[in-house]
Amino acid sequence: MCPSPTDTRVAQAAAAPPPLGSRFDVAGRRLALHRTGSGGPAVVLIPGAGMVGLDLLNVQEAAAAHTTSIVYDRAGTGWSDAIDLPRTAAAVTDELRELLRAADVPAPYLLVGHSLGGAYARHYAQRFPSEVAALLLMDPAHEDLNAHMPRQVHEAAEQMKGQTWDELPAPLLDLFRDMLPKKFAQWPDAIREALVTYHLEQWRTGIVEASNADDVVYPELRSAGPTPDVPMVVLGAMGIDASMTLLTPEAIQREVNEGKRTVNMRVAASVPRGEYRELADASHAWMHIERPDAVLQAITDLLGRVGR
Repeated sequence: MCPSPTDTRVAQAAAAPPPLGSRFDVAGRRLALHRTGSGGPAVVLIPGAGMVGLDLLNVQEAAAAHTTSIVYDRAGTGWSDAIDLPRTAAAVTDELRELLRAADVPAPYLLVGHSLGGAYARHYAQRFPSEVAALLLMDPAHEDLNAHMPRQVHEAAEQMKGQTWDELPAPLLDLFRDMLPKKFAQWPDAIREALVTYHLEQWRTGIVEASNADDVVYPELRSAGPTPDVPMVVLGAMGIDASMTLLTPEAIQREVNEGKRTVNMRVAASVPRGEYRELADASHAWMHIERPDAVLQAITDLLGRVGR
């Protein structure tokens, strides 16, 4: 039987080396990391649930023209060693801290977190404020989001609980087979092929990785104290993902976007140097591909606001 959203294990083979980068030993596990560029503070890109570091390769390469730029895979994802999922935010941030030390990437960092990765970036800053120079949060997962989601989203989440799938439903499989090569069209051939294969084979990972957000990760964020006073940009994606209307109708996506806007603006206002920027033409999952210019602009603006 395949994992349900509440299962704690995802079958993952990480025997092959990553298509780009190296693996470092951290707490007995091999973690994939790719480093390029030079200088500081280093930009560290933290992918969302179900995504991997090389999904953000375009942003990494653009940021590398300005400073050291890092992408990596959490344990249990991508080309890092397998581990039971989901995990606590503390475990994820401890792991990232040790990985950056093992890779000799000195603090402080400009953390760039997308979706669930945005929650992890915030938690890193809460726990290790002296190691964070700035934050870029891209539609970050947040403990207040559920209160602003439409009824249909809550109902769908309830329906998913306890479900098991032997395989990805055919309409979704066809959707992703068509969509993923297009999304990664600008990636080098070998990396694009590796990413498409990974996402088609390991589609359960994102569901399982995010399954403890409400019960574990969000309480951790609530109890960890305020976000430190560092320069912060929150990017909100307000576009409609036409390819995903099979799962979420456009009207519901618009309601979700309104809820995100409310929370994103509050996050930006939670620190003295916070700023909210809205992308009308980018969707949540693919904002770094649909508007890489806006993501890079936010990174360079933040680099300009910290002492270098």
